[in-house]
Amino acid sequence: MTSEDKKKGLALYRLQQAEEALDEAEFLYRGKKSPRSVINRAYYAMFYAIFALLIFEPYASSKHSGVLAYFNRRFIKEGLFPHDLGEAANIAFELRQRGDYKEHVTLTYEQVVPFIEKARSFIEAVRRYLHNQSII
Repeated sequence: MTSEDKKKGLALYRLQQAEEALDEAEFLYRGKKSPRSVINRAYYAMFYAIFALLIFEPYASSKHSGVLAYFNRRFIKEGLFPHDLGEAANIAFELRQRGDYKEHVTLTYEQVVPFIEKARSFIEAVRRYLHNQSII
C-alpha cells in the first residue's frame, strides 16, 4: 500500500467519523438530550471533515483553534470553500467551547439545532472537494 493510498484511507476514515458525529447530533436532538451535547457532536462532525482535508496539507496542530485558523486561511480565504462554511465551523467551535468549558452556560436548541444542517452541508462540501480533486 502506497503512502497516497494510506492518506486516502485515512481521509475516508475521517469522513466516516464526521458522519458518525453528525448522526449522534441528530440522535441526541431527537431524544431531547442536552443542547450542549448536540453542538458538541455537530462541531466534531465539521472538525473531523476538516481533518480529512488536512491529511493532504503540510500542516499539523494539536489545537482546535490552530486547525480552524489554518482551514480559514487556506480553504476559506483562498475561495476553495464558501465563507459561510468557515463561519459555521467557527461559531460551532465557540458554542462548543462555551458549553463544554464555561461555568453556568445554558445553550438552547434554537442556538444549536441549525448546526446539524450546517454540519451536513460542511461534510458534503468536503467530500465533494476531495472527490473533485481526485483525492478520494
